[in-house]
Amino acid sequence: MAEKVYTKNAPDAIGPYSQAVITGDLVFTSGQIAIDPATGNVEAQTIEEQTHQVCKNLTAVLEAAGTSIDKAVKTVCFLKNMSDFAAFNGVYGEYFTSKPARSCVAVKELPKDVLVEVEVIAALK
Repeated sequence: MAEKVYTKNAPDAIGPYSQAVITGDLVFTSGQIAIDPATGNVEAQTIEEQTHQVCKNLTAVLEAAGTSIDKAVKTVCFLKNMSDFAAFNGVYGEYFTSKPARSCVAVKELPKDVLVEVEVIAALK
């Protein structure tokens, strides 16, 4: 059975799901968007600001699970506009220095009308 992960240092789930689950030696995060956990709102406006917030949220969730962003093995990234790819990639690269496997796609719409969402699979050990 999967162990659910929760931290107040990342936004509460906005639906019937967990911030992350642990199964075996892996952590699977739910997609994180640019909600500031202190306010519960999307405060960041630019793709760079939103990507920083998303990465901070993911860092908090992974730390609560007992791992780190450095142990990410796979990410899935959703962009509202593929024209934001270079700017997103610049910020993403600051956090994911271990260069995990990645998929990145453009989508028509994201929750709360944000510009980016990222989910992570990370190793515990």
